[in-house]
Amino acid sequence: MIRNPAANPVAKPAATRGVDVWLIVASGILLLIGMMSLFSIDHGSEGSRHFSRQLLRLGIGLVPFAFFYFVRPSFLLRYANLLYVVNAILLILVLRAGSSGGGAQRWLNFGPIDFQPSEMSKILTVVTLAAFFAKRDADANRLSTFVLSIVHVAIPLLLIFLQPHFGASLVILVVWLAVSVAAGLKARYLVGAVGLAAIAIAGAVLIPGVLKAYQVERLHAMFGGSDQDERFQIMRAQMAFASGGVTGVGFLKGEFKLPGFVPEQHTDFIFTVIGEEGGLVGCGLVLAAYGFFFYRIWRITLRADDPFHRMIGAGIFAVLAFHTVVNLGMNLELLPVVGLWLPFMSYGGTAIWLCLGSVGLLLNLDRRARPILFG
Repeated sequence: MIRNPAANPVAKPAATRGVDVWLIVASGILLLIGMMSLFSIDHGSEGSRHFSRQLLRLGIGLVPFAFFYFVRPSFLLRYANLLYVVNAILLILVLRAGSSGGGAQRWLNFGPIDFQPSEMSKILTVVTLAAFFAKRDADANRLSTFVLSIVHVAIPLLLIFLQPHFGASLVILVVWLAVSVAAGLKARYLVGAVGLAAIAIAGAVLIPGVLKAYQVERLHAMFGGSDQDERFQIMRAQMAFASGGVTGVGFLKGEFKLPGFVPEQHTDFIFTVIGEEGGLVGCGLVLAAYGFFFYRIWRITLRADDPFHRMIGAGIFAVLAFHTVVNLGMNLELLPVVGLWLPFMSYGGTAIWLCLGSVGLLLNLDRRARPILFG
């Protein structure tokens, strides 16, 4: 029988492991490459301040990192319902009083800080959904649990979709799938949910008026669109990659960083800077760094001895891996542009806070796991 962590939520598990230094190293390497890329963009654009602003956001990001590193998982389990309500309230506030940009209403302004609740919603959904299953471990495979788990994610998903943020909505779906697999949900439920999700996504794409005009243009650009305006961003990204060749033109020497040449180069298309200045070799090294980073997360998730911890690890892995795969696919014209940033590298406050908070939580879970003596 699976031990129910909700039975004694205030129990203090022994901290029997040290800190996973290699996860910190992998995260640091990715952060360093991202900051170098932003510095290079600023170097080629007079008056650009992406590097200094991101450095400030990194400093602020120590707060969510420290919170998730030191908070007891039992605290997150106990107050999961409150976290869920806070998540929903923030997403509703965005729709009622949020600021707009790029055709979407996604930000809350707190003085000089722009906060994007849809990003933090990802880690909050991971925690609250994992708590939902952990408190129902004896009934995990009942139809009622399956239905309620879908309702659990449907509310934040719908609120995010209305901003609109199609990419972040997909992330919430991926979170449900990953946490449900880790919870041991029956295969027929998983297959049925994936089928329904596929139908819903197809309906959103095919039914006129569901997606915004710019979102439809991005799909046209990916799937055979010939309109030069629709393909402008992708064509410019291809030019940047092509100029890099095998070894790249060298750090700070890229010529495709002029303002507007590759739209959103500091956020969604920051990988084009690496492609131009580092070439195929540089891109390969970055992919290797990501591979090692996700290996460490997978290892932490695999050796977690608490079901709640294991589900959180699976959810975080899904969020960051989905972001990475989709972003790289966008840059290489393998996937449509859906506005998902590259973890640790793309410019953005809430995005980097999510990454740092996720690493803090993973380190927290891993140091509380009991060591396996044999095998």
